Amino acid sequence: MPEPSKETGRTVVIGERELAIGFRLIGLKDVVEVTPENSVAEFQRAMTGGYALIIATQSIRARLSEAQRATADGSLDPLVVFVPTSAGEYEVESVEALAKRVLGVTLSVAT
Repeated sequence: MPEPSKETGRTVVIGERELAIGFRLIGLKDVVEVTPENSVAEFQRAMTGGYALIIATQSIRARLSEAQRATADGSLDPLVVFVPTSAGEYEVESVEALAKRVLGVTLSVAT
């Protein structure tokens, strides 16, 4: 059992004003409000900031280079989760793909 005094990891949320406000209201302290101009730089700063979990909006993912997207999608430390914004299109990662990426297991339906 882990010792209660040890930190298990920090979470950061990176996104537009609407997302940032919501996470601040529920008490999360590490919230970064971004604009289209600074979103990629803030995301890269978070990737090397010692966080265990990064929650970022899909709009940030769309602005990343192909190499940055591949790094974020394959990262487990920190784990990166992209969430949809209230406006615009978004991609949804299936439960099967998430389990494969995070746990390294393939989910299958028993017949």
